Amino acid sequence: MNSPDRASDAGAANVGRPPEVERRKAPRDGPGAGDASARREVVLITGISGSGKSVALHALEDAGFFCVDNLPPEMLREFIRLEYERFTHRVAVAVDVRNAASLPQLVPLIEDLQAEGVLIRALFLDASTDALLRRFSETRRPHPLSAVAGGGDASRVLTDAIEMERGLLAALREVSTVVDTSQLRPGQLSVWVRELVGARGGALTLVFESFAFKYGVPLDADFVFDVRVLPNPHYIRELRPMNGRDAPVADYLDAQPEVAEMLDMIEAFLHRWIGAFEDNQRSYLTVAIGCTGGQHRSVYLSEKLAQRFAGRGTTLLRHRELHAQE
Repeated sequence: MNSPDRASDAGAANVGRPPEVERRKAPRDGPGAGDASARREVVLITGISGSGKSVALHALEDAGFFCVDNLPPEMLREFIRLEYERFTHRVAVAVDVRNAASLPQLVPLIEDLQAEGVLIRALFLDASTDALLRRFSETRRPHPLSAVAGGGDASRVLTDAIEMERGLLAALREVSTVVDTSQLRPGQLSVWVRELVGARGGALTLVFESFAFKYGVPLDADFVFDVRVLPNPHYIRELRPMNGRDAPVADYLDAQPEVAEMLDMIEAFLHRWIGAFEDNQRSYLTVAIGCTGGQHRSVYLSEKLAQRFAGRGTTLLRHRELHAQE
């Protein structure tokens, strides 16, 4: 798999080096230039090195955001003030472990800015350790914490650096929307990031994601439902090359009583608990539906659930394995 990140993640500078802030300007006539009365909006891109932060930042730049990479957290408040004095209403900032000494300030700062009326959308990009090891091996760039991760062979040092980084960013991950990039191509990640930041603010956004258990459970899932117990269209020769969005597969699954029962029970469960997540000020809730190959049953149920919940607010739909083939 191609690495979502380039030099801005895997080739990051050592932690002790003063950060170099890269400013990326949005188009003059893009969504960032507009009415001065628009609510201040900041997308905060953070996460594990090698998980795709540079790809995410470029996607937002293309969407009209004014983007800055590697901004020290202590400069965030003043930066937001200056940009909004210039009527730049859509700002994206990447903050990561390259500013490790300042990270403890970031979560309290996010809470303060939100209390002041700034709309903060914090996206935390994550990936499995195996995926990160593969990406760093492909790019042959050092991890930003390699110098402080201890001795030993290169693989052990890299693994230790990744685990150290997870610990440093744990508090930030808890207050962010997590995006698992382990199985994503750069193009997929760009689309998903633009969808997330384009969702209506102030209300809970439901994300339904189909996946294959054989490729791993998504790290960003809040709820995981295993539908491998349902009848499998894979074993019907005519349906095998199709997927859960195709009418013959949907007709077959529509006719199975246990499929309808599973669908109704998942819907009832979500209706019971969504309000609690809204009361807890959650912005996103990711519901992952898994089957063996991520092609038939999980796709069908994700599509049906997205349709059933479409009337209650913003609903996003992802098919991890299908999108990987497109």
